[in-house]
Amino acid sequence: MDRVLVVVFDNETKAYEGKKALLQLDGEGSITVYDSAVLAKNADGSASVKQGHHPGPVGTLFGTFLGSVIGLLGGPVGMGIGAAAGLAAGGTVDLHHMRVGNDFIDDVNKALLPNKVAVVADIDEQWTTPVDTRMEPLGGIVFRRSLSEVKHTIHEENIAAMKADLAQMKAEHAKVQADRKAKLQEKINQLDSKIQAQLQKAKDRREESGRQAKEKVKALEAKAAAAKAKVS
Repeated sequence: MDRVLVVVFDNETKAYEGKKALLQLDGEGSITVYDSAVLAKNADGSASVKQGHHPGPVGTLFGTFLGSVIGLLGGPVGMGIGAAAGLAAGGTVDLHHMRVGNDFIDDVNKALLPNKVAVVADIDEQWTTPVDTRMEPLGGIVFRRSLSEVKHTIHEENIAAMKADLAQMKAEHAKVQADRKAKLQEKINQLDSKIQAQLQKAKDRREESGRQAKEKVKALEAKAAAAKAKVS
């Protein structure tokens, strides 16, 4: 089951040990780690990524839903993120990539206080015991949430609303006096451009979601092949 995992620790040392434990579980076949990072909450409430993504077969998930999760955990002050993370500042993340509820982010933020450090990861996990038993001795507070499918409902409703406005403007354009036509046409052109841009973003998002799904399948297939080779 695909999940986002956040484990909050008291300090960086424990967090790095926690990330190492995750990768060990991955190597043992207990879980699959697609991508991960160590995120530190600074004293002023901002956040910074202390360690980049997992160097596995899926190394491009930052900037998508996992990057959005990390950005939201950066809090209102914003984030100081290294170039390796490739993420926008907190508050400017693309909310359309979110695949977990706001309640999950709120719960994590209550625990991720200033000077705390968290491991944030995108994992495939069939049962919770392996991770929990490795994190508990390190003092890690574990948060996990199954990932929903990427939803486009709100995005599609927004496009529909803009199209309705566009239709009304065009109808009005046919009736107004000549001195108003030019101004109204300018608004029509601007709104049409926005609609086209939103449609392109929707297309790009669907293609990116499909690419990520394929990469995850490849990662699981590679892991299964490796396990089979060991048995042979």
